[in-house]
Parts: sequence; C-alpha cells; structure tokens
Amino acid sequence: MQPAESNSTPLTDEEERRFQAVLFRELGNEIADRGWARYPAYTPEDRRRLVGVAHRLSAHWGQRVFVEAEDQCGLRLYLAGHEAQSALPPA
Repeated sequence: MQPAESNSTPLTDEEERRFQAVLFRELGNEIADRGWARYPAYTPEDRRRLVGVAHRLSAHWGQRVFVEAEDQCGLRLYLAGHEAQSALPPA
C-alpha cells in the first residue's frame, strides 16, 4: 500500500538532513558493494530526494551515479556498467 501524498507531513529541515544522510550512507554502501540499489519512491518528494542523493554520491565518488525509474513506485540508482545487472530481479 502506498502512502497518500496529501496525508504526508513534511519533514523538518533537521529530519530531512538526517534522512538524506542515512540514504547517502545506506544506498552508497549498497551501490559500492554491487554497483546498484533500488529504493521506493512513492511521491515526487521521494524521487527528488533520491536524485539529490545520486548527485551527492556522484560528487563524492567522482563518477556518475545514474537514476532510473523502475516503475511508478521505485527508482534504481546505479554506476556505469551495471545497467543490465540492475534490471535483473534479486537472487
């Protein structure tokens, strides 16, 4: 079940910073380990946040982290060379 956009409460600035730091660390570790990661993105804000994390990871690593919609509810972040691998279902 996806959360209703109109019922979501915006994060405070501090909550947003903490959440982005967690995403940066967790998704960054997953991408570093296998070259890609999936994450749910139910709202435009979720998608914006993940694109921002991908940009920060790109700057941090000095290589581009690509972002691609898997479907209406999720995004895939990946490094070059991991496009086909990330499209496979998890083992």
